[in-house]
Amino acid sequence: MKPRRCLQFVTIVGMMLAFCFSAAAQQGARKEHQFRGKIEKIDAKAKTLTVNGEKVDGWMAAMTMSYKVDKEETLKEVRVGDQITATVYDGDFMTLHDVRVAPDKDGKAPSRK
Repeated sequence: MKPRRCLQFVTIVGMMLAFCFSAAAQQGARKEHQFRGKIEKIDAKAKTLTVNGEKVDGWMAAMTMSYKVDKEETLKEVRVGDQITATVYDGDFMTLHDVRVAPDKDGKAPSRK
């Protein structure tokens, strides 16, 4: 192979590899969505929350469903009736991440008496 042809071949192969690695990296990145809902049940044994969740565009329709939580201590920090927010990810319809109790309409945190 002539040196110029060899250089062109190596350049094209390099560009193809870069494209393939870039596409693979993008597929590995999960799109995140903001989740909101009201806790209806806490099952400490199963480590789940049953939540009446609002519709999340591009992720899931509004429905009541049991979800795992990413941090077990979350189960001790929330109560039935709490409005929560969480992060959810494309392809993972079972786990709520970074669950937080949402403030009420006046912007106040719920009382924990």
